[in-house]
Amino acid sequence: MLHDGQNALVVDPGDAQPVLDALQLHGLQLRTILVTHHHMDHIGGVNALRDATGAAVFGPATEVIPEPFVKLRGGDSVQSLGLSFAVMDVPGHTAGHIAFYGADVDGKPLLFCGDTLFSAGCGRLFEGTPQQMQHSLNSLAALPDDTQVCCTHEYTLSNLKFALEVEPSNLALQSYHARCVALRDQGLPTLPSNIALERAVNPFLRSQQDEVIASARRFDATMAEQSGTFATLRQWKNNYR
Repeated sequence: MLHDGQNALVVDPGDAQPVLDALQLHGLQLRTILVTHHHMDHIGGVNALRDATGAAVFGPATEVIPEPFVKLRGGDSVQSLGLSFAVMDVPGHTAGHIAFYGADVDGKPLLFCGDTLFSAGCGRLFEGTPQQMQHSLNSLAALPDDTQVCCTHEYTLSNLKFALEVEPSNLALQSYHARCVALRDQGLPTLPSNIALERAVNPFLRSQQDEVIASARRFDATMAEQSGTFATLRQWKNNYR
């Protein structure tokens, strides 16, 4: 949630009640609901919130989102709370997944990326191809270094466990892992991340690095040869424990 002290917007409300509780606690009026994709843990609270507050809903044009909503495609923009968010097409996790990028939110760029980019990871490919997801991630990785990455799940420690197996000699990754363990031990979130950090630690943004390529080939040389490093990493992560 973002708010200006009076009005609020919320992103991907899978459950209405925590949002309603926060609105009441802070004395806010919900004006805008942004949706990145159609999965129920991102849209489950939309109808109840719209009914309770009258908030306008914005979501991906090609996906089934609770009606009525404003249908968005890459290149569109959304205005709310005096802020402007550019819409980016980022298919892969789902076919019509979008992200919202604000170039100046409290003095910094901010990205709501749904389940496309996680800290040290990326979403599963439920509907898209590895090529689509890699292209989507490349477009996010091209955003300014200080862009705050607001993904929708706290998967960081499990993602880092995998990342360290892929690229064990990455010193930035080792340092980030230690920092995130300390945060979680205190009950604190690891998020938001930022784009510069993700480029330094996220194996799915680092598929051109020699150590990452070598690790993918060790996992499945045939797949790495035929489908590429990124696709091999994603398949490896699908079954990684």
